[in-house]
Amino acid sequence: MEKVRLKSRQWLEDSNGNMIMGEGRQRIFELIEETGSINQTAKLMKMSYRGVWGKIKATEEHLNKKIVLSEKRHGSRLTEDGKRLLKNYARLKKECQKADEEIFKDIFK
Repeated sequence: MEKVRLKSRQWLEDSNGNMIMGEGRQRIFELIEETGSINQTAKLMKMSYRGVWGKIKATEEHLNKKIVLSEKRHGSRLTEDGKRLLKNYARLKKECQKADEEIFKDIFK
């Protein structure tokens, strides 16, 4: 039998199933921090500016927190809440993947 491995993904959604945070939004927020630009982030993600902005706004509305701060002179960056969200989501993914791997090993010895 070929080596079998587990693949899993984690995302956050509201009680209606609307996406709050997932791998795509994680990448958007990381790129905003790296580039300082929503426009550049959209280009790198091969998305429209409006599409990226819509995902940012949806996350902000669901969490009732400002995640991205945009200023004409200084570009865009994550707020402290945005940085915390990004850090906590990365930690969640890491911890879930570690737990999933342990369960997988236990079941598929």
